[in-house]
Parts: sequence; structure tokens; C-alpha cells
Amino acid sequence: MTYLDSLNAAQRRAVEHGVSPGDTTSCGPLLVIAGAGSGKTTTLASRVAHLILNGADPGRILLLTFSRRAADDMTRRVERIVASALAGATGPRSRSAASIPWSGTFHATGARLLRLYADRIGLAPSFTIHDREDAADLLNLVRHELGLSDKATRFPLKATCLSIYSHAVNSGLDLPVVLARQFPWVANFEAELRSLFDGYVAAKQASGVLDYDDLLLYWAEMMRADGIAADVRARFDHVLVDEYQDTNPLQAAILKGLSPDGQGLTVVGDDAQAIYGFRAATVRNILDMPGQYDPPAAVVTLEENYRSTVPILAAANAVIAFAAERFTKNLRSVRDSAQKPRLVSVTDDIAQATCIAERVLANREAGMALKSQAVLFRTAHHSMLLELELARRNIPFVKFGGLKFLEAAHVKDLIAILRWGENPRDRIAAFRVLQMLPGVGPGTAAKMLDRVATGDSPFAPLAIYRPPAAALAAWPEFVALMEDLAARRTPWPAELGAIHSWFLPHFEMRYPDAAVRSGDLEQLVRLSGQYRSRAQFLTELTLDPPDATSDEAGAPLLDEDYLILSTIHSAKGQEWQAVFVLNVVDGCIPSDMATGRQEDIEEERRLLYVAMTRAKDELHLLLPQRFHVHLQARNGDRHLYASRTRFIPATIAGCFEQASWPPRRREVVPAPPGQTATLDLKARVGGMWKARA
Repeated sequence: MTYLDSLNAAQRRAVEHGVSPGDTTSCGPLLVIAGAGSGKTTTLASRVAHLILNGADPGRILLLTFSRRAADDMTRRVERIVASALAGATGPRSRSAASIPWSGTFHATGARLLRLYADRIGLAPSFTIHDREDAADLLNLVRHELGLSDKATRFPLKATCLSIYSHAVNSGLDLPVVLARQFPWVANFEAELRSLFDGYVAAKQASGVLDYDDLLLYWAEMMRADGIAADVRARFDHVLVDEYQDTNPLQAAILKGLSPDGQGLTVVGDDAQAIYGFRAATVRNILDMPGQYDPPAAVVTLEENYRSTVPILAAANAVIAFAAERFTKNLRSVRDSAQKPRLVSVTDDIAQATCIAERVLANREAGMALKSQAVLFRTAHHSMLLELELARRNIPFVKFGGLKFLEAAHVKDLIAILRWGENPRDRIAAFRVLQMLPGVGPGTAAKMLDRVATGDSPFAPLAIYRPPAAALAAWPEFVALMEDLAARRTPWPAELGAIHSWFLPHFEMRYPDAAVRSGDLEQLVRLSGQYRSRAQFLTELTLDPPDATSDEAGAPLLDEDYLILSTIHSAKGQEWQAVFVLNVVDGCIPSDMATGRQEDIEEERRLLYVAMTRAKDELHLLLPQRFHVHLQARNGDRHLYASRTRFIPATIAGCFEQASWPPRRREVVPAPPGQTATLDLKARVGGMWKARA
């Protein structure tokens, strides 16, 4: 059986679109609407393999995904398909050249292209990339220099300012529109925010750094410059995009620049799973995609679901059918079941936690592993009471969203040294590094940086600078380390080992729990050997950091089996045998913060749909009738009453089984005084009480 024989009819149409035997030059634009659980990854990987097997050059294929893991998985699948298809073949094509060098995330691909064209677009090839925290720190520095932190009226904090900036860049909307739609509470600071963002851009350019948003912004601008755009476009014959519903306007503009007529373009996604509006992603990209080309893009819809049972899909289809605008599809499955999804009414949020804990344990006793069960929720704080209940019952769990490597302070320290050596103009990295030395605080570090900025050689001024007395002993070795990094005297990756050796005594003084944290630093040194250069290491680690391994990432796993807790956003793309969704009531789903505009409400509907379609065999939607709210002592505690989410109206209630917890007990009628109530055999069979004196 060939790889094509394993596909269903719709998948095969998507894979073969525009491809003739031995010819891939006539591939017009293609949109694949891939319903949840419909084999999207298999279809996309098979299309890439089919292109290669029919003569496409793997080096001229651009595969864009939203995580490095997805790109790696896709590439491995392509290699397996091609290798299997060519097994036993001879000649040039028998050598499997299926590895796709241009496979990765939008941001990683953007960074790679910017380095290739840095000299032509006014960037230093050695630019460094700020993660979100470093970007917020630099923006905060500008905020302070402009005197905005001293305003009598409270100016938004650095994280809010960065969110506003990022949303404006990625959405392509004017600042007044972004403020009115997303941040109305700071709309009166429009003029100050414009000044802040101008200063932030200038500070980045002066420091030779880019933030995440710049990687897309500069790439999009490259695709508007005729000469460079033509050069970039000529690199690729085929562009394939995964999870297209999660793209923002900036990413859509990049794709339009790569393939203005849609030739060689394939995008795969599901409008019903577009749930990242808070990141400036827009469902309009996928809804409007076919009409952007002449003739319009071909549309292939994948509706055969390989994950969930028929009743679960019937309920999910019913929920999404109310969407105001969508590509019509009805997921279908051959996995029949008598068990409908359950709408479980509980008295309050405390009972909700108890109900889930008991059901999870019952499933475990019936043979379902904890790892095969997941509890999903709209926002992270919704699981707090459940976490307490799980801890009380000694049920191990993992909550998605822990710290990443670059978010752990000790790892950021080590990386900052390397970043400053790579880019001596990176003021934020330098500011952090200098404060690792004993006796050096923010004021002293700022003075040192001013001295460095006046020198011709990046770190030569440090050699003649007299540091505070507490730092005198460590100073010569520190200066020598920085000069070695700037001059690249130590080959990569040995230079990271040198940094680690210098940092170790300072690390032990800086962190009381250094023994717990040390594993992260050792792992970082080991990881460095997987990267061919310092620049690649810094870029890829920043764009896709691995999870931290120490206690900084949360409680360590003490059991080989554990329950999954996750926000719905983090759960997309995952599946479990049993899924519990918390707080399926108005105010939570939809969130009371997301009902201001119709498009926000529609995204909340899609969020519930995504949660429901994660379930394979069991789906439980929990409906607390009230929430216990702790208020200040003057007002006392009170209860907020809730009603079932508007996304499950009475007209589709038949798709669900109605249940309550705890189960209602049958009332026992007491016998009259002086009599004894008994239940004889007839009563047990017929269900009637009989009194006997």
C-alpha cells in the first residue's frame, strides 16, 4: 500500500492538488479546511512528500508552522513517507533528500532571512533578539527616561505598554483603533504612548536588538521592497503553512509577498479553531483567503474525524453551527457510542472541584490512566480550587504554562553574558550582567554603561574603570571574559563553558537555592553543542526555549502518572480520552471580558468548540450554579449566581445528557410513630413501601 492509499478521498484531493506525475509547476493556491481530528498533519506531510516525489526540490520548499516541534514532526513524517516510497529504487531519486532546510516557525524563519539580508536592509548581522521580558525592560527604561513613570495620573505598566505596541504592530491597526478596541482604559494616554513607542524603536535600533514583533515586521517590509522581495521570492517554489487560522495580518502580508498570485501556496487550518485574537490573529485571514486570488483558491474540506465519538461530534457540530460566519462542515466519525457528552450541574465551584476529583479517580480505577484525562479552563486562575482539592487527595497533576528556560532568572543571567558578548550595544543584557558583580547596583551599572559607550573598542574602557571595592577581586577576570567573547578567541561552544565557569561562584552567592537551580545551567551547556554557532544558539533558544527542569518550573513530578490541567488555548492540538471543562457558564465561557464586540463573542464560541473536540471518549461540561466570592471585610463574602453558557441553548440541549452532582438521593418517607418501616420483596421489586404494625 502506498502513502496515497492510506488517505481518505478528501485528504488525497488535497495532497494531489495541482501535481501531475513528475510535474509540480502548476500548483495554484490551495486552502485545506481541516476539521478537528481530521488528520491535518498527515495530509500536510503527505502533500510535501508528494511534491518531492514528483520532482520538487526540498531546498526550495518553505514549510511554516507555529512551533519548532510541529516543524520537526512534519519533517520526520515527510522523510518517512519519501523513504518508504523510494525503498528499493535506484538512481538519483533513490537517495532520500526529503530533509527540508526551510522548515520552522514564522519568527525563526524571519530571523534567518533577516540575517541573510542584514547588509541590504540596514541591520547588523550580529543583532540579538529580546524575549518578551527583555523587551518589556527596555521599554520600561525608555518609559522612565521620558518621565512617564512619574506622571500624577497612573501611566500603564511596562507589560501593558508592550502588549499595546505588539498588538498594533501585528494587527496593522492604527494606535487609536487598538486602544479603543483592546485597551480602552488607557485611551487617554495616546499621545504619551506614541512618544514612548517612538523612543522604544529608537532604543532598539541604537542597541542593535530586535524583539519578537520585529522579526515579522522587518520581514513584511522586505516583501514590500521590490528588489529584495523578488530575491526572497525566488528562493522558494512552494510555500506551505500550518494552522493558518492563527495568523495575524502581518503574517498574511508576508505570505502575499512570497506568492502574490498564489502559485505554489498551500495553507491548512480550521476557521472553527481560530482562538488567538488576543495575539492579533484574525479569522478573516482564512475566511477571505480563497477570494484573494484570481481564479479563487481551491478549497478542500476534511470532515472525517479520527478522534472523537459520534455523540461528542454531534454536540460540537451543534455548538459551532451557530457561528455567524464559517466554512460549512460537519465532522463525522465511525466511532459510535451510547454515551452523550454530559452537562453536569454542581452547586458551586467547590463542589465542581470535588466532582472532578471523584470522577477522575473513578476513571483511574476503571483502567483509564490519569495522563489520559484532562481538565480544561478558560483562564489559569479558574483551576485554583481544583488544584487544592487534587493536592488534598494526593492526585498528581501537571498544569501547562510553567516557566521556560529564558524566564528563569538564573538562566537569563547566563544568557545575558553571552548576549552582551555577541552584541556589545545590547544595553539591557549589559545592565543585567554588571549587576551580577558584588557591590554593583543599578546606579553603578548605568555609569559603567555610559563609560563603555564612549570607547572605540567594545570592552576596552572596562579595563581602566575602577569598580566598587566589593567587585575589585572579580573585575580583571570579568573584563578578560568579555574581551574574549567580543574577539571570539574561544571557539563555540567552549565559550559557553567558559562563561559557566566564571559565573558559577557568583551564581552560588546570588541564589540561596543554587543547588536546585544548577541543573538548568548544566543542561544549557549541554544544549549548546547542538547549535553550529553562538548566533544560532541565541536566536533559536530565544524563539523556542525548552522547558526548565528545576523547581523554578513548578512542582517536580513525583509520580509516573499525572492528571493534565490546561487552559483551552494551550490544549489546542491535543487529545485525551476524558475531558472535563470547568465553568461552562456565562461570565466564564464566554468570559465577561470578551463580550464587548460580536467578533469577540464568536471567538469565545470557537474556544468552547476547541475544548469539546479535545475529547475522544468522555466529555464533561461542568456548570456551577454559583461562585463563592471573597470580598473585603466591610462588604463580606457573597455568592455570584451563574447560568449555562449561551453557546448551548435549549434547542441543542438534546445533544447532551443532563446530570447533577452529587447525584440526587431518593427520599425515604418515615413510618408513622409507633410503626416500623420495612422493605419486603414485593416492595423491592415494585418500588412501593408497605407499613406493618
